[in-house]
This record gives sequence, C-alpha cells and structure tokens, in this order.
Amino acid sequence: MKRHHRVLPLVAALALLGACASSAHQDGPAVSSADKGSADKGKDKPVYAGLDPADDKNPFPSTYHPLPSVATALVGATVFTGTGARIDGGTVVLMDGKIAAVGKDIPVPAGAKVIDAHGKYVTPGIIDAHSHLGVYATPSVWANSDGNEMTDPNTAQVWAEHSVWPQDPGFIRALEGGITTLEILPGSANLFGGRAVILKNVPGRTVQDKKFPGAPYGLKMACGENPKRVYGSKGRTPATRMGNVFGYRKAWIDAQEYRRKWDDYRRKLADYKAGKGDKAPDAPKRDLQMDTLAGVLDGSILVQNHCYRADEMAQMIDISHEFGFHIAMFHHGSEAYKIADILKKEDICVATWGEWWGFKMEAYDGIEENAALLQKAGVCTVIHSDDDILTQHLVQEATIALAAGRRMGIQIDEAEAIKWVTANPAKSIGVLDKTGTLETGKMGDVVLWSADPFSVYATADQVFIDGALVYDRHDPAVQPKSDFELGQTGPAHPGPQGVGPGRPVLTTSTEQPR
Repeated sequence: MKRHHRVLPLVAALALLGACASSAHQDGPAVSSADKGSADKGKDKPVYAGLDPADDKNPFPSTYHPLPSVATALVGATVFTGTGARIDGGTVVLMDGKIAAVGKDIPVPAGAKVIDAHGKYVTPGIIDAHSHLGVYATPSVWANSDGNEMTDPNTAQVWAEHSVWPQDPGFIRALEGGITTLEILPGSANLFGGRAVILKNVPGRTVQDKKFPGAPYGLKMACGENPKRVYGSKGRTPATRMGNVFGYRKAWIDAQEYRRKWDDYRRKLADYKAGKGDKAPDAPKRDLQMDTLAGVLDGSILVQNHCYRADEMAQMIDISHEFGFHIAMFHHGSEAYKIADILKKEDICVATWGEWWGFKMEAYDGIEENAALLQKAGVCTVIHSDDDILTQHLVQEATIALAAGRRMGIQIDEAEAIKWVTANPAKSIGVLDKTGTLETGKMGDVVLWSADPFSVYATADQVFIDGALVYDRHDPAVQPKSDFELGQTGPAHPGPQGVGPGRPVLTTSTEQPR
C-alpha cells in the first residue's frame, strides 16, 4: 500500500501529460512545395508527402506540457540568479509556470505557497549540455545501448531522440541532483554522429512528452581518436586524423551541393508559379543525411563538436570558415585553455570537466584549471557530465574547477561560476531565451539547495520545472519513480542523494567511446 502511494504522483503526471499532449501537425496529408505550386497553376498533380524537407522541419513535434503548478514564493534564500548576481535574503516568486519576480524584499502574492528558504540557496535549474541518458540507459546492457550508430563515419541522418528510452531511471537520478534540462547526444564514434535532442527532465511516456518545446537541434560531430580508431580498426577510412578532416570536408561539399540543387529547384518553381514556363520543375531527391548538414549551413541546427586537442579545435574552426557555419560548442575540450583567445574571438563555448584527464592520449594535457583559465579569458565556459553518475553531481564538478582556479590565483565568484551549469549551457544549446537564469518571464526551472551548492554537503531539496514541484527530498509523494523500477527490490542505489531502500543498483554504461 505504501509503495502504491509513492507511485501515484508519477502515474498522475503521466496521465496529465497524455491528456494535455498536442500535436503540431494539422489534419490531412502534407503537400509538398511543388504540389502547392501546381495547385496555384490549376493543374492536377499527385501529392507526395514528406519529399520536400522544407514542408515539415519538425516531423516529431514536442508534446510536452507543463505539469500543474501553484503560485510559490521561496523566501529568505541566498539566490544565485545565473546572471552573475547574488542576492542575500532574496525571494523568488513562481507564477503560472514562469519566474514572476526575483529580488530582495519582494511582496509575496496573496494566496501563494510560501517556502521558508532561510539558510538555503536558490539557483536556476541545472543544465547538462552533454548527456547520454536514455540512449545509454541503465541497466547497462546491450539491449539499452543505442547511442552510437557505428556503421559509417557519417551518420548525420540519425536522431538521438529515436533511441531515447523515457523510462531510463537515470533521468530521475539526475533530477535528484537538480538537473532540469539535458541535451541528449549520440555517441562519438563517428565524424558525424547524428542529431542531438533537448529534453525537460520530467516524466513522460514518450520522448516527445519530454522534448523541450522550441529548442533547436544539435549536430554531434567528433574529431580525434574515436573515429579513426573505430573505422581504422575496420580497415577503412578514416584511419588517421588527416582521414578525419577529409571526411568532414567531403561531407560539407556534398551538403553545399545538396543546398544548391534545392535552391535551384525553388527558383525554378517560383518562376513557374509566376507564369514562366509550362512545366513544374522536378524536385531533387530528399536525403536525410544532407537535411541535417544543410540545417547546420542555414543556421537552424547547432554544431556540438567532441574535440579534445587544441590543434584540432583550430582545424575545425578553419573548416567552419571554409564552409560557412558556426561551431556552437566544443565538448570535453581538455586543451581549450591553450587557445582561449581564439575561442573567445569565435564566440565558441567549451564544455569540460573539473578533473577528468589522462584516460587517453588526447586527454593527457587536461588540467583542473581549464575552466578557470577559459573563464578568465572571457570564453563561454560549461561544465558537462558525459556520464550518468557525474550528472548527479554537476555543481560539485564545477566546484572542483572553481577551487583549482582559485589555487592558481584566479578568483571567480560563485555567482559567476554557477553560470557554468546554468546560463552558459543554456546559451550553448540554444535555449537561453527560455531558461538558464532566474529572470522574469523565463521558465520556472528552479532548485532549492539545502546549503551552498558549491559545498560537497549540499543536496537538492526541491526541484521545480516550469513552476511545478517535481522533486522533494523530504516528501516521498514527490519522488518520482521510473516504470522500470516499480516493484523492484534491492540494495540502495549509491547515488548522490542517499536514496532509500528498494532501488536496485544500476551500473553506468561504458559502451560509448568517450
């Protein structure tokens, strides 16, 4: 009976998500651009849905809907806003799923639920810009290993969301560590690994139920050891770093040619619709791989580039100049400190760790001071996880980097360092206009910490997503459970928040090339 009581909130949440889900598709078959042109000319032509990439750039629309929320005021906390400000004795007001007010001596709206946060800390929801939850789901078994399509150096045509298992218990573990938003990436075996997807960390029956509305896609790329090892071991290109660069350049040339064909077709179609010519042009054949690369070239898809060495980052920047696209972020970036001035000039973010280094040659020059040196140089600095355990401790990982910088004389305030796991990852994945800071009108993604979040003793006491309380450390009724875990018994999971009995130990996946 008690176990059923603890499950009810999740079941109710899932039912609500299903009831509130809405689709972006309109009723009736899709009509291609060419067919629309024919209709304008009054000519009959069969409908071939899905053949023009411009007709529907969002074939798998988000069905996310915020959970029910009540007006809430967190009063008396130390507030890190994510904008660089610190407010002692501050108040954060959540209304209608949004940040309604932030500051000191702010009046509490009538009827709002008041949470006494004296002695505690409030931050924006923590964002992990490099996660494989769902695509390398726990338990770590072959059946759940869906992050690397290791069949060709270029798999830009695959989308991580088609591998995400919404029931992955790792999502809940991350929630217990304050994670409210995640970018889920394919693995790094390939030169082009496929599309990344951004998720809100809420329960969902489908990946679309978790999909961050309006967030852009990312393209996972990888340079260095992984692609050359994976494909060189198969006796095919790339087997060297020069083979890697050839593969990038060839793919971008093909993508530019693909764009040229579609641009030429659309010009001819416009002429036809204007009465110039008696025959509508034939559209080029659609190519899903090229659709993704063309999306990068037109700026709608953000490049998320796995790259460790400084020299290779510089080469990737040269390639981006050659073909006219921008790299949003280098991931891992162990040697980013060596070219901090270049990264600042290019406005490229860098996601790195606090202390991971030396686990392979291209990580050998990784240093704990990396993030601090980047911050000092004015680079958009991000702390990421790339791991289902580390994501539960992301602020503590930032603390390691912060402390390392201070030891070498780089004094960075905690109110600035919190940006490494809030505002900066939001910028790098394209959602800073919606979340990542505690500013009026943004999503009500908020974490109430038991103590200074940069302390190893701090725990996420309460987590709000779009103003809804989705996790409460002290209330079992607000501690969601994955369907996979229902009814299971076993030793307590050794996670970050000291979770209670009845949760089986779930091991981390080690199958993706790191």
